[in-house]
Amino acid sequence: MTDFERATAALRGELLAHSYRMLGSWHEAEDAVQETYLRGWRAWESFEERSSVRTWLHRIATNVCLNALRDRGRRALPSGISAPTTIDGPAEVLPPHTWLEPFPGDRADLRLALIAAMQTLPPAQRAVLLLREVLAFPAAEVAEMMGMSVAAVKSSLQRARARLADVDVEPDDVVEPSSPQARRLLDAYVTAFETANVGVLTTALCADATLELLPNRAWFAGMAECSRVFAGAVGQPGDWRMDRLVVNGQPAVAVHLHGQPFGVAVLDVRRDGIAGVTVFGDAALVARLGAH
Repeated sequence: MTDFERATAALRGELLAHSYRMLGSWHEAEDAVQETYLRGWRAWESFEERSSVRTWLHRIATNVCLNALRDRGRRALPSGISAPTTIDGPAEVLPPHTWLEPFPGDRADLRLALIAAMQTLPPAQRAVLLLREVLAFPAAEVAEMMGMSVAAVKSSLQRARARLADVDVEPDDVVEPSSPQARRLLDAYVTAFETANVGVLTTALCADATLELLPNRAWFAGMAECSRVFAGAVGQPGDWRMDRLVVNGQPAVAVHLHGQPFGVAVLDVRRDGIAGVTVFGDAALVARLGAH
């Protein structure tokens, strides 16, 4: 192992999470971390240790992410770009780069709602907020990392906080995916599909539940409308098979339809029921997330 590898190996997970928060895409975050390490390795001999290795690598990673964001729009969930519709409404499939991507693991600070909210911030504000409040770098270090004054960092942080003030990204009634309540509600979701018994799921939904079916732009709000969509999807007993996962710190399932990979469903579970279901209809995610 080289000196560079010894000094930087332990930072990979933190850099990946930071890049994911910046980009909203798991695969783009992995690419950003790879590029960060490549740039760091090339510059290692000239690293003067005027800052910590952690600060230095996060500066590189942040710049890699900001460069990537210059070439594309923000990623979102359907609820972030349009009003809810009904099952009879028009269907529109948008390209993959439109959408937020799920991320493996049980980190509560990577919940889908939080990542989606982050994407609404301008990239520079997003970076400042993450560097200051998530990674806890001092304002002076963030200023140097971002090429800004300390006053500009503080102003940018204040604007970012104000933009997120009305977004309920950390509700008090969220339950951990390992809790008995979360397991019970996830079991209801699995049972409903595997046995074609939508009633089991309907009774587990909150009154204001939402359902998002990526890559479709349409999304649904309210227990009644979500239940209508689920009723049309469950099919026959045995059509669906689901393997339990934890994704973005939330209970989730890898979904198979007629024996073939279909995608991943991530549940927003509260004390009083399932508040939301986000289905990522990408068969490749089954293998990628299942491997974690």
